[in-house]
Amino acid sequence: MTKDESIRLPSSVIGRTMELQVAAAKIPKHAIRESGDTLEMIERPHGGLSFVLVDGQHTGRGAKRVANLVARKAVSLLAEGARDGVAARAAHDYLYTTYEGKVSAEMHIVSIDLVSETIVISRNSHCPALVADANGLRVLDTPASPLGVHRRIKPSIVEVPLARQTTVIVFTDGVWDAGTRAGQKFDIAAFVAEQLRDARISATQLADAILARAVELDEGKPHDDTSVLVVRVMPRVSADTARRLSVRFPIG
Repeated sequence: MTKDESIRLPSSVIGRTMELQVAAAKIPKHAIRESGDTLEMIERPHGGLSFVLVDGQHTGRGAKRVANLVARKAVSLLAEGARDGVAARAAHDYLYTTYEGKVSAEMHIVSIDLVSETIVISRNSHCPALVADANGLRVLDTPASPLGVHRRIKPSIVEVPLARQTTVIVFTDGVWDAGTRAGQKFDIAAFVAEQLRDARISATQLADAILARAVELDEGKPHDDTSVLVVRVMPRVSADTARRLSVRFPIG
């Protein structure tokens, strides 16, 4: 499944010649029909969008149930105007209470906040996030506990300005651990840096490239549920101000 969302940003942010591109690509573990990863999108009440990517413990239907529970709790609060950190903590409390601390989930929230004119990256995951901008490529890898296990958790939160050519990438451990069993772990930072040498690459193209490389390193049989989300601030190529969302979801 891939999602692609483009919105026109206000001139007070980065001018009338920019657009936001967001794309995701995901695939379940080999021979497992249901992915334990879930991605949800919600419009923020004061402007902008939030994306919630959740990786439920293990894989299959049980993991999907956990991921859906966490994602729904987070997006319901974000839709009401809660801050990202508040939403993350509430999702943790709900998961911890429901499963009595016996089930975990990892979560990334990426929010495009048009009030603060920033992209907010919130992590409760051992998987890092990548941020590329005019200053180069950074790996955000501050330790962050998963949801649902420890009584108290604190998300790792970083804000970056909405600016030309800013790119934010988050992913689940199917990407992070790709190739490990074959002795060739995915160096995703180096791969993304190479892809971004083409300044025209779209969010969709980048997400597809990352997913394809992860699957290739797992020799065509992903060893875990594998998901990637890409956010890019790009030059607009059209005066068209319509917002669009597209989804590809194979059936059968």
